[in-house]
Amino acid sequence: MSAAARLGRRVGTTAKEELRRNKGAWRDPLPAAASRAIAERIPLADLVVQVRDARIPLSSECEILRNYPPSLKQIVALNKMDLVGTSNVKAWMGYFRERNCISCGVNAHNKENIKQLLSLIQRRVSELKGADQCDNNYTATVMLVGIPNVGKSALVNALHQVGRISAAEKGKLKHATVSPEPGETKDIRSFKIGSHPNIYVLDTPAILSPKVPNVDILSKLILTGAIGDCLVRRKEVAQHFLAIHNSSEQYKKWAKLSMKDNDRLFLNGTTEQLTSSGLHMKHKNQIPTDHTQDCVVQDVRRTLFETISSFEGDVRCEDEMEALIARQFTALQEAFHVSIESEEDDAHDKVAGKLLNLFRTGRLGHYILDNLPGYIQ
Repeated sequence: MSAAARLGRRVGTTAKEELRRNKGAWRDPLPAAASRAIAERIPLADLVVQVRDARIPLSSECEILRNYPPSLKQIVALNKMDLVGTSNVKAWMGYFRERNCISCGVNAHNKENIKQLLSLIQRRVSELKGADQCDNNYTATVMLVGIPNVGKSALVNALHQVGRISAAEKGKLKHATVSPEPGETKDIRSFKIGSHPNIYVLDTPAILSPKVPNVDILSKLILTGAIGDCLVRRKEVAQHFLAIHNSSEQYKKWAKLSMKDNDRLFLNGTTEQLTSSGLHMKHKNQIPTDHTQDCVVQDVRRTLFETISSFEGDVRCEDEMEALIARQFTALQEAFHVSIESEEDDAHDKVAGKLLNLFRTGRLGHYILDNLPGYIQ
């Protein structure tokens, strides 16, 4: 087992122990009631779209759908495909195709991509309704189902906006509530996404399995944000990400960001020749504490490249991986402009929070955390 996998299991084990101490932290009565309501409606829907996180195509499976026969008409939508890359999504679509499951990659923030998903839904609905209803006067219901934070509400809004075709439907939009916090949707709501035939999509509350998953899956759900950062310290979660990153080839793409000493001296000399007004124009829009700025993200990427490329240890060894990660936390404190005067725990928590945000929004590259079955980690 790799050092990254071992650190992941450590995160999952810590979370599981916390859940044992606080039994209500996994599923409260509201999600349990929502699960029952969804289960009752699934057989009544014409089509089910199971939304999964493209970074964890297996770990984000909605377990409630396992109780239904293979004849259940559904599409697996691998959302957030922009965070994993087209080639990775195609590989997973091939996996689902081999299992006679219709799947697609989707990015809720890409209009053309949403049009493709809507077209797939419309074709599938027409196929299921059959030729006897080809007059297009029927009404179909599509149900979106998924675990927390896979982007269901964002998909509903995008489908609703793109699908309002007729001029009479271009009035004030009714939006599904989108939140960065998992589990914010509390009830089942209907949104129209198509005319002729009329198609309504149901946005449903996120649902988790009644049983706590194994530690490997649990660590991935925490890392991707499907479960809130409340079971494990953010620093431990960020260490898990860094272990994955350090074991990948992603950092090599940032080599051009690292300059040799002579290049730095030249740049510094050139900078000194800039006028004060020029410096003001260069930095007036920069806020050091805003880690989402391109300049800060570039510094973070450069820092990660330099710490890994200069590391002489073996990242396959857990102790040496942890030594590299400790060095990276110190270096990232400067890249994120976290005060060196802060207490270490507080400083590292801030670094971890900023780092996880950049990972979860795709600013630090593409990552698939689940392995295709048959691939040995």
